[in-house]
Amino acid sequence: MMMMLRAPLFSTIPTPVRSNRTGFNIGVGRRNVKSNGFTTMAAVQEGGPVTGIVFEPFEEVKSDNLMTPISQQISLARQNFVDECESAINHQINVEYSASYVYHSLFAYFDRDNVALKGMAKFFKESSVEERDHADKLMTYQNKRGGKVKLHSILMPSSEFEHLEKGDALHAMELALSLEKLVNEKLLYLHTVAQKNNDNHLQDFIEGEFLNEQVSAIKKISEYVTQLRLVGKGHGVWHFDQMLLN
Repeated sequence: MMMMLRAPLFSTIPTPVRSNRTGFNIGVGRRNVKSNGFTTMAAVQEGGPVTGIVFEPFEEVKSDNLMTPISQQISLARQNFVDECESAINHQINVEYSASYVYHSLFAYFDRDNVALKGMAKFFKESSVEERDHADKLMTYQNKRGGKVKLHSILMPSSEFEHLEKGDALHAMELALSLEKLVNEKLLYLHTVAQKNNDNHLQDFIEGEFLNEQVSAIKKISEYVTQLRLVGKGHGVWHFDQMLLN
């Protein structure tokens, strides 16, 4: 049997409790306990159910880490978001933009009139847009968590992709495969940083938005590399290009 000491803003549904590992210091017998902003009064037996937990928000929000910042230079939304995670996200934004820049250069190369592999051009243009979209997602997430987006310099990519032995198509696709693996490594590093800092939300974001897609891209481009190795240089490349175009 139990009774409330005061009118709560809301109460929990009666929940079985077998120890104080939940953070509520409830003993045996009839007790009135106030702990961590909660008030209870319950007649309990050891190992039995405990009811009557009342949440006192005005006590809870007095904690320093829940106080609303006054300065306009500090994000109001930021919570449990450390500087290391913020910095790692900015680094990943740079990685995604750099990959997009390389793919855009590959698009421009294969779109030339004296190269004229329209399927390859289409593939790399779409890849460039995809990587830029990834950067946009990361920037949106950075702002959502209360971080500050800081864009870094991007190195100029090569504009020539000819290769006497392999041919330009195979050479470019092998480069794309290496680039996708590099991006995947950087994403895994970002996930590790989030894990180290107990940032469950950032871990979930990386897993849900990037990792599966990255693995699928590596598989697809690996198949393209294999197919280009099989057809060799010459007419087979044209047929492969038509497959990408259509």
